[in-house]
Amino acid sequence: MIAKLTGVLDDTGADWAIVDVNGVGFLVHCSARTLDNLGIRGDRVVVHTEMQVSETDQRLIGFASAAEREWFRLLTMVQGVGSKVALAILSALTTEELQRACAGGDSAMVARANGVGPKLASRIVNELKDKAGGLPGAPGVAAATVPAGSASADAVSALQNLGFKPAIANAAVAHAVGELGEDAELNDLVRVALKKAAG
Repeated sequence: MIAKLTGVLDDTGADWAIVDVNGVGFLVHCSARTLDNLGIRGDRVVVHTEMQVSETDQRLIGFASAAEREWFRLLTMVQGVGSKVALAILSALTTEELQRACAGGDSAMVARANGVGPKLASRIVNELKDKAGGLPGAPGVAAATVPAGSASADAVSALQNLGFKPAIANAAVAHAVGELGEDAELNDLVRVALKKAAG
């Protein structure tokens, strides 16, 4: 399995790039956002890849970051989302925007991508909202890894006990910590986080 290519950008098209690795040109299908990040012909590039093999085709899909590749894998697990639709979504939204959309149930944001109707956007958001908090992407959502026993961890736990999903609880507490500071009291954190989560 080819997981990463490091080489020279040889050529690009509307949705693909050729990466020359020691004289071998790899054709990699990419989102518009990844193509923008790769630079210009002759640049040295690192492309994270996912190999897709079917009965009639095999192709390499390329990503500017490992986070983007993780989101691609998640998206293609949703019924009705193939590699083209997943790349269209990753062209329209950054991984941070996609994470916020899924965690917050914002299907309209996902529907901005070409070829994604309201129904499919709702399915994507519904199926991925629980997984959104565990993926790299949105700054602050990584507050899931707060030290055990800290006020932040207790606040996350309190919100989850009130029925909020882990991703929503983490994002809300991260917002509260950003607003109140690292040494905020538990009660204050929960109060501000609750407003954010409920809003």
